[in-house]
Amino acid sequence: MGAVTYPMKKVVEFVETYMVPIQVLFDSQPLATKFNIQWTPTVITLDEEGKEHHRTIGFLAPEEFIPSLMLGVAKCHFDRENFSKAISILEELLMDNPKSEAAPEAVYVRGVALYKSSHSAEHLKEVYRRLQSEYPSSEWTKRAQPYKLL
Repeated sequence: MGAVTYPMKKVVEFVETYMVPIQVLFDSQPLATKFNIQWTPTVITLDEEGKEHHRTIGFLAPEEFIPSLMLGVAKCHFDRENFSKAISILEELLMDNPKSEAAPEAVYVRGVALYKSSHSAEHLKEVYRRLQSEYPSSEWTKRAQPYKLL
């Protein structure tokens, strides 16, 4: 990714705006052990306390890398129960990158964040309908199947 993805202007701008990048070799100790880095590249989204919220393993092209990073940032907010911020980032991800590999998970997490904000099961039902319609073969569609019973 160092030759293709990382140097891309859009990637650099996103990382400089939203992240503090640290590059660690897969065998660098103690970080490789602490974060269970087994393969390179491994990209981990951590919060300020070093808690992991998202991980990708393997090469990602620039058009997939930014949505993956956005998903990681949104999941940081989600896990901290800052649902409105998570929803906003996920909506931007889905608006700008609806065909990305991160999109189905973004739909799922957005719907759960909306549910947790409102306690309305309609948001969960909508998650399943949208995933079934737009991403029928996604693992996230399968995970959302129970929502159709609500």
